[in-house]
Amino acid sequence: MRAARLFGIGDIRVVEEEPPRPGPGECLVRVTAVGLCGSDLHWFGEGGIGDAVLERPLALGHEMAGVILDGPRAGQRVAIDPAIACRTCAYCLRGHPNLCLRLHFAGHGRTDGGLREVIAWPEHLLHPLPDSVSDAGGAVLEPLGVALHGLDLAHPRVGATVAVVGCGPIGLLTIRLARVAGAARVVAVEPRAHRRAAAVAAGADAVYAPSDPDVAAIDGVADVAFEIAGTDAAVEGAIRACRPGGKVVLAGIPDDDRTSFPASLARRKGLTLILVRRMQEMYHRTTALAASGAIDVESLVTARYPLERAAEAFAAATAREGLKTVVEVS
Repeated sequence: MRAARLFGIGDIRVVEEEPPRPGPGECLVRVTAVGLCGSDLHWFGEGGIGDAVLERPLALGHEMAGVILDGPRAGQRVAIDPAIACRTCAYCLRGHPNLCLRLHFAGHGRTDGGLREVIAWPEHLLHPLPDSVSDAGGAVLEPLGVALHGLDLAHPRVGATVAVVGCGPIGLLTIRLARVAGAARVVAVEPRAHRRAAAVAAGADAVYAPSDPDVAAIDGVADVAFEIAGTDAAVEGAIRACRPGGKVVLAGIPDDDRTSFPASLARRKGLTLILVRRMQEMYHRTTALAASGAIDVESLVTARYPLERAAEAFAAATAREGLKTVVEVS
């Protein structure tokens, strides 16, 4: 089978290799679609993410959909949960598998991800896709789950004002979710013009560029502010947008594994800072949201590449030319 592997910074190669063999409790899955995420771009551009570094050629990709190839569910289209938690530690048993200390995550460390024609994956992490959700849409259910987890952590009240700083795919999904959850007003900040337009289409009432003098109009208006860009400037923007006593949700991943902000600004507002660690078990909810049409996942996909052009896909995603880039594996 073919796989696209990261050999070094900026070095994606498509190679031939033997298909995996399923272990106990695993199914073989033909991968159909893989979305490229900001964390994949950290691996591609930096050779790692946080304190994890590339140790061997790694198949990236954790936003995945596919078709089960064996067992009683053979032929079923599925979204693939990329997080393999141990299911026995204290965090898993308390309902926080995203905090599992023995977690294996697709496309991270020593665990290969979805940029392979066939993977072997635990059956309990293969979630049925309805006919109304495409394979590419099924791959978007993972970032939708991250956005939904962030919203759950903040639990804004119906009628709240929500700010979103950074309007990539997760930011755009956060805007849509805030509307579904009953936000009375949603404001956003985004430097790229095409993403500002997408934020308006997603339901934002007002969208500003960071350099726009009028962006000061949203200072102190938000009950909850979501930072989804991974830069210090974005964190400060979210803090400024938040009202005293509000909440700031940090979901962006910084390039140098450091985040800083004006401490006095946050302290004097008495803000609560919340950090997002991937997501909890969200697929039943995200599938329902996508299948019902409450959240449009399909429109986020703006570029599709075949597996043999995976390097081009990463280059395009790194340039932030569109919204969501998907590699159609098979």
